[in-house]
Amino acid sequence: MKQLSYFPRIVDFSFLRFFSGGLKILTFVTLFLPIFLCWGFSPEIAFAKPSTPPPPTSIQPYLDRVIKELTEFRLDNGMKFIVLERHQAPVVSFLTYADVGGVDEPNGKTGVAHFLEHLAFKGTTLVGTTDYKAEKPLLDRLDQLASQIKTAKAAGKQDEIAKLSAEFKNVEAQAAKLVKQNELGRIVEQSGGVGLNANTSTEATRYFYSFPSNKLELWMSLESDRFLDPVFREFYKEKDVILEERRLRVENSPIGLMMEKFSDAAYKVHPYRRPVIGYDEDIRNLTREDVRKFFDAYYVPSNLTIAIVGDVKPNQVKQLAQTYFGRFKAKPKAQTQVPVEPPQKQTREVTLELRSQPWYLEGYHRPAITHPDNAVYDIIDSLLSSGRTSRLYKSLVEQQRLALGAQGFSGYPGDKYPNLMLFYVLTAPGHNVDEVAIALRKEIDELKTQPVSPMELDRVKTQARAGLLRSLDSNMGMAQQLLEYEVKTGSWRNLFKQLDQIAAVTPADIQRVARVSFTPENRTVGKLLSKKG
Repeated sequence: MKQLSYFPRIVDFSFLRFFSGGLKILTFVTLFLPIFLCWGFSPEIAFAKPSTPPPPTSIQPYLDRVIKELTEFRLDNGMKFIVLERHQAPVVSFLTYADVGGVDEPNGKTGVAHFLEHLAFKGTTLVGTTDYKAEKPLLDRLDQLASQIKTAKAAGKQDEIAKLSAEFKNVEAQAAKLVKQNELGRIVEQSGGVGLNANTSTEATRYFYSFPSNKLELWMSLESDRFLDPVFREFYKEKDVILEERRLRVENSPIGLMMEKFSDAAYKVHPYRRPVIGYDEDIRNLTREDVRKFFDAYYVPSNLTIAIVGDVKPNQVKQLAQTYFGRFKAKPKAQTQVPVEPPQKQTREVTLELRSQPWYLEGYHRPAITHPDNAVYDIIDSLLSSGRTSRLYKSLVEQQRLALGAQGFSGYPGDKYPNLMLFYVLTAPGHNVDEVAIALRKEIDELKTQPVSPMELDRVKTQARAGLLRSLDSNMGMAQQLLEYEVKTGSWRNLFKQLDQIAAVTPADIQRVARVSFTPENRTVGKLLSKKG
């Protein structure tokens, strides 16, 4: 994996794949493109062509153009579509946004949302199998055997475990002979599709790829079938894949393990404290029935929103959507009871000693994306963390040389609910976490006491504005942003209001928010120390 030039090769931020979600993660990943790609996001987003930063005027003309080219409609079953015409090239990007993620998982079933994302690529009763009629009883038998093995293990019956396990392997081998591996992917690729992938965050699961515009109906057929008629085949093989993924990103990654402990300290009741990939024991105990129940509860039409951006005609999209997605029966949306995180009353700290370069983490609770001060937090994020001109990089890395990298982002591990502004520093050789903590705190405290100069604020506003507009250059980037704001804030129009709100932030706003948020009692500290010997 190629690293950006100004970060050392030993830094691997891919651990954040299973701890993060929300819009601000998109800002973060633009600085760490290799990790962005390993998450599975489409290259079309990652390599969006650069734009010339627009002048700091109203975004209204841009919004007016989007309004003219955008059509939105809802089917009778509750499924919503957002269609944006872009006829510059004969391509179209599709994004299916399921309003469900790690926060919606029942206790003891962590990781089920991510597991379901994996299984959504395994096909249907027609795609991915040579003979589903013969395959189905084998899949059912595997579930029975897995349950019996679990019971035998609990009872310590070794002979029975061996017998059942042997039968399990035999049945699994028979089922595997009927599987057409990656048939969905082959159909997409052979039809000119690119970027077939998905990702799961704390709050959402997104499925996406792009097609030539003459394949609109093929996409409608494939995408509707995989959520209308899914078969969660190869469940047990995929469980091993996910467990290995967890070992790689968490158990065998010092910073990955640190992030899990840090989140657990920062949150006491809110499910943001749990990793999206799930806990090891929970993943091991998940059953195919657990996944099915989760799917039935949350993958209902009213909980799915689809963005289609590119060379399409809205009338044709609406007609085909009614034909293919209109087949879904309306169901009530599952209501997740997400506990409210109580205010933090004192500094929390977690320390780990592992074989690793020392890291320092510091997080502060902040409100959700819908809060009036959301744009102020965006500007603070940019001031402290946006590239080589940011305060943290210039001070800790370039001037004092205390750190190999100093970064942060607002919206950890998601932004639908009150979340964290997170800062993290990789300590340079010869320095320790206490030194970088003092230096980091100094930069944060200056926001409370020293008004930001008009020149610096204008520069940061231009960067923030340009960064967001760049993400809209590609069809997939636009689809992603429209859906994030549509689902999380109630309207895609708030995406463009955010741009105007960024332009309206004042130095007084920054001081006010910094004084409220960056307090010792609102602080969570993480120290990853280098284990000796």
